[in-house]
Amino acid sequence: MRLSGQASFALFGGPRFLEADFRDAPSNEDARAWLRRTPEWPDGRLALWGEAGRGKSHLLHIWAARHGADARLGADLSGLPDIPVAGLALDDADRAEERSLLHLLNAARESGAPILLVARTPPARWSVCLPDLASRLHAMTAVPVGAPDDALLGALLARSLADRQLRVPPPVQEWLVRRLPRSGAAVRDAVARLDAFALDQHRNITVPFATQVLADMLGPDEIFGTERGPSRGGEAPW
Repeated sequence: MRLSGQASFALFGGPRFLEADFRDAPSNEDARAWLRRTPEWPDGRLALWGEAGRGKSHLLHIWAARHGADARLGADLSGLPDIPVAGLALDDADRAEERSLLHLLNAARESGAPILLVARTPPARWSVCLPDLASRLHAMTAVPVGAPDDALLGALLARSLADRQLRVPPPVQEWLVRRLPRSGAAVRDAVARLDAFALDQHRNITVPFATQVLADMLGPDEIFGTERGPSRGGEAPW
């Protein structure tokens, strides 16, 4: 089969951050436990870190909604930011301007407002020039969000397919879970591609079809090599 390359990707918005859409899993259990303990955060600060697509931003928005805190992007932080009494959650916090971030942490400490930072690496590893900021980042409690297991990836895949009203047989979904990169972002990207090319080619989503559409994501070892066994994991309340 030759893909035409003329597929038009549907214009879907970014990922939803509704609490009802979040899936509890062992990979995010520690992060959820710390978020429940907001009043106990050392100095009122907490950082969540991990690779893209692991649900960090989703957790950030859930926490902000529950506490009535503001949710902002690090790149948008500037000057002397106002801090709501309920606190502030900063996504991609390592992209914030250094002096603004330092002012934020100092002001939050004085007011007692909680601060949640989210980034791909722990704050102690951020490259910063201001010594005062570096010392505060090194002292911050940092909690990793791990890679999702097969159960969580399967749930994310099923939800992404349902969002696009795609009917994919369970065996094909299981095949995808075993071979896709271990992140929610990869799952959403894969489903977007499958949707676009299935519509363009008027094809059902089968293993051979998915193999060709997603070849660069799956890799030859995953396509033709030994299959991964399913991970075992359950849900935990948060």
